Amino acid sequence: MSKVSIRPLGEKVLIKRLEAEETTAGGIVLPDAAKEKPKRGTILKVGEGRLLDTGDRQPLQVKEGDEVLFTSYAGTDVKVQGEEMIIMDENDILAVLN
Repeated sequence: MSKVSIRPLGEKVLIKRLEAEETTAGGIVLPDAAKEKPKRGTILKVGEGRLLDTGDRQPLQVKEGDEVLFTSYAGTDVKVQGEEMIIMDENDILAVLN
């Protein structure tokens, strides 16, 4: 099986979502059905940027390796070679965590 490489286009980014919390703050173990998908992730790849009317590209504000917060229903979930990722617009990213 060959290795698949994903390259986001335009102003899209490829994000690896962080793992869901296994327990609550009080120590209660959560079943899979009760786990909420995290709205945080790490950027794996970025597109070339937004295409402007002049034909130039506006670079993205985020870069590979940034940990970000994004909106609840952002992007499209994809699964490549057993690994779950999200492809979304840069506009769906709310903040970069430092």
